[in-house]
Amino acid sequence: MSILAISGSLRDGSLNTRLLREIAERAPAGVEIELWDGLRRIPPYDADDDAEPAPEPVRALREAVAEADGLLFATPEYNASIPGVLKNAIDWVSRPRDATPFQGKPAAVVGATTGQFGAVWAQADLRKVLANTGCRVVDLELPVAKADRSLDEHGIVLVGEMLDGRCAQILAELIAETDRGRSLAVAA
Repeated sequence: MSILAISGSLRDGSLNTRLLREIAERAPAGVEIELWDGLRRIPPYDADDDAEPAPEPVRALREAVAEADGLLFATPEYNASIPGVLKNAIDWVSRPRDATPFQGKPAAVVGATTGQFGAVWAQADLRKVLANTGCRVVDLELPVAKADRSLDEHGIVLVGEMLDGRCAQILAELIAETDRGRSLAVAA
């Protein structure tokens, strides 16, 4: 099973990218989580430019989403919502609506911030946006608050014992939703 992981942060040393890497290390046998790192290259969405062929970075993202069995997003929280660059990428992939690779795709959302709420508003907004695009969204969140204080001496560990179970639960739900989707596709 392949899960495409997308961080909504462009920043070097992003806490959300680190969180996705940590989750990927915890993936069970048979589940591969691939971190997509092309967010910076996606141009601003403009319907006038949304024609075939699509801009190369957009084509690559659409293809990566289509090939993945499921999606895992990690979002920071900017002004109480999701970053514009992440929303922009979703806008590109979600069109045209009848052909979007998001349609029926299982997705889960997590988030890490330096603040005390762990990007809960951004996670809720992102789940809403993904559901609107046709994704089957896992209705769980993983708020990693004050994430900058959760790093070890190598700057790696984000999820401690308290959040470890929640991280495993979200990943298990995403895997289960992906399996349900496969079963539905076979039955159809």
